[in-house]
Amino acid sequence: MPADPRAVLSRPAPDPDHTVAYGDHPDQIADLREPAVGGPARPLVVLVHGGFWRAEYDRRHTGPLAAALAGLGHPVAQLEYRRTGQPGGGWPNTLSDVLAGVTELPRLAAAAMPGRVRATPPILVGHSAGGQLALYVAARAPEAVGGVLALAPVADLAEAYRLDLDGGAVAELLGGGPSEVPDRYRAADPRTLVPMQSRTVIVHGEMDQQVPAMMSRDFVAAARTAGCDITHFELPECEHFGLIDPESAAWPVVVAALRSLHEDQRPIDAASPTR
Repeated sequence: MPADPRAVLSRPAPDPDHTVAYGDHPDQIADLREPAVGGPARPLVVLVHGGFWRAEYDRRHTGPLAAALAGLGHPVAQLEYRRTGQPGGGWPNTLSDVLAGVTELPRLAAAAMPGRVRATPPILVGHSAGGQLALYVAARAPEAVGGVLALAPVADLAEAYRLDLDGGAVAELLGGGPSEVPDRYRAADPRTLVPMQSRTVIVHGEMDQQVPAMMSRDFVAAARTAGCDITHFELPECEHFGLIDPESAAWPVVVAALRSLHEDQRPIDAASPTR
């Protein structure tokens, strides 16, 4: 683990190969990275970045993650969306942007990278707030999602509001608390959207100081009770940012989890999932 776990957020990465627009707003775009190795076409991997839905964080901090996945042979799209603190961000546009992007990007990526993108629903990789957004899309449009890898997801918005994660981030996203805008929580909160049809893998670090690991434990328990196909890895000695850092000790588990979704089988030979 790097001395400063946040170093990955500003680490330089190669420029993307293409940038495409899935809508008219300047933030309705995605950076595309072509697979660095040859081989058959693979499903598109859509990265949904975190940052507690706030404008100060954008897709660029997932550059090292995106470059590493492209290096492993995956076609990758770094999805951008409107965020709180900027015009149009928050409810409902932040969520509808990600839903629209996931729906449109396989077609756009296939046109930009001929022969590299398989004509199947994409695999979503969401980190932190991006994990919430990925789970939301999987619940709302299961036919558009080939699987979800949620890394330290904010999987319970009502609890995140109660814990005041990142100083009111959930209230800024939804426009209030659960008692003020209950319909919005019912519509957006992964905890209320189970069961989900998409194959899902959750990875969380025990040392996470931004999103408590207990949130994933509780979400997975509820999802399993509802009959979801879900696997959960909780990693000791891992904090929040190591999950998106290809130089961290958590990286082999992230790669194995993504491979399991690509191959439609459970992660193996990386760590023991919680049961």
